[in-house]
Amino acid sequence: MAGLDRDMLEMVLSTLREYAERKLTPEYLLELDHKDEFPMQVLKDLYNPEQLGLHLLFIPEEFGGLGGGAYDIYRVSETMARIDLGIATGVLATFLGTDPITVGGTPEQKQLWMGRIADEGLLVAYGATEPAAGSDLGSLTTKAEPVSENGTPAGYKITGRKQWISNGGVAALYTVLANAPGGPSWFVVERDTPGFTYGKPEDKHGIRASNTAALFLDDVFVPADRLVGGVEGQGLAQAQAVFGYTRLMVAAFGLGGGWAALERAIRYSQERIQAGAPLSQKQGYTHKLIVPNATRLEAARAYIEWVAERIDSGEPDLATEGAVAKYLATEAGNKAAEDAIQAHGGYGYTKEYMVEKVKRDVRITTIYEGTSEIMEWTMARDRWQLHLKSRGAYYLDWAKKLDQVQQSEPNNGAGIAAMALRGLATIMERARLDRLTRNQHVLFRLGELIAYAETAAIFSERVCQKATEAINLDPPTLQAMARIHARDAALRVATEGLRWAVGSGQSDPNLAGSLNLPGIYQAQAGLIEDMNFVAEKLNQAFPAA
Repeated sequence: MAGLDRDMLEMVLSTLREYAERKLTPEYLLELDHKDEFPMQVLKDLYNPEQLGLHLLFIPEEFGGLGGGAYDIYRVSETMARIDLGIATGVLATFLGTDPITVGGTPEQKQLWMGRIADEGLLVAYGATEPAAGSDLGSLTTKAEPVSENGTPAGYKITGRKQWISNGGVAALYTVLANAPGGPSWFVVERDTPGFTYGKPEDKHGIRASNTAALFLDDVFVPADRLVGGVEGQGLAQAQAVFGYTRLMVAAFGLGGGWAALERAIRYSQERIQAGAPLSQKQGYTHKLIVPNATRLEAARAYIEWVAERIDSGEPDLATEGAVAKYLATEAGNKAAEDAIQAHGGYGYTKEYMVEKVKRDVRITTIYEGTSEIMEWTMARDRWQLHLKSRGAYYLDWAKKLDQVQQSEPNNGAGIAAMALRGLATIMERARLDRLTRNQHVLFRLGELIAYAETAAIFSERVCQKATEAINLDPPTLQAMARIHARDAALRVATEGLRWAVGSGQSDPNLAGSLNLPGIYQAQAGLIEDMNFVAEKLNQAFPAA
């Protein structure tokens, strides 16, 4: 499998944490946020091989990098997000910016550009999004017109505008998507190229330590060897090829940001005395604001790790799985940060407390690299095709595998997760028979249910088989979390699926019975006991300072 050995990875993470403890104090990070300031020196430190050399992780060894895999990038991305999502975004932008070269570049292009990025620690930006196109890369208007000299192709003149570009005003190198005569294509553009300019930094809601700016290209000439891959029309395929990978990084950001806020809420709850006892001992606090969020985050982690391992084993075409990971992790991270403000009461609403900043920062993870709505559409479209291709057997076959897991590991919640998958198969088949997906909203809601059911399945499969190294929680705690998440997933699939099927005009009078609602409700038995257990274990794992 691709990637670092575990000792090397832990050394990188340890060095990163030590640097953050010394340089990236809460006071400093709050100051950057207040000033809306991009910390160029911090990025230089992070990219300095004598200090951290963080950019070397995503550069193959043959070009002077460390050759980190998807699992390594997930761990580093989560750690960065726990420290500061704005700074993490500056690092992510370089990861994204190099992706077109990594995936589609010629050997000569990879040697040149990846070698320079490794040696010089260059900041890179990914120039895809446009003002009117948003997440729809197929609607781009930026043009690349061929230029010939003496009848020989010499290069291209690029004209257009890009919007919401991370590192847009500070990068040294840009990969820009433009429409060439042969179709959408990526081009490498250097910062000082004539005709290329960038706008002022955007005044953003969050991640204010990152630089976000518009790019303006006015007849920007690039030589022919700057066309990534040397062939026009490969741009969208090249972008699609890395969605599973890049969305996994953003999923890790949501995971890290969510835990950054939740840890603070857990520790605060042990210090805050209310009615004679700490909030950490009150179900009204823990079972609403803490346990559900921790559970969703760890369900997302299990799925992220599953996808990362598949990517590192060389498996292609994991864009759908990347969408599931990003959707649940970022939505869970955003909700955890929202509830962390509530958990702190009035203090959480003030800028003196870090949770207020984390909430503003983590919100972007549900937007960039594909909005949550794009993720819902992607998941529903792709799994709908699988449902049709398998004649409804895809999720039913997966449920049978979970039944086997339940027999060997009865404490993992696999049997309940199987109920979620069977319910999902039932709803999708009813949607097929009654053509319910002609309603766009039904399709999108299917996407949400797919995310919950699949993460419940993977969490229950992996919780004992491969306990994570990334969180200080023991297997019994993770098993209780897996049971909690499976119950939630099964109930969501049955009740929300039934709601939207009936609401869109389904015709089966016995649909409720087919969803096994009585069994799913019966499976909720033991829920409060599991939540009590998880609350206690979270307090032990994250004691007050």
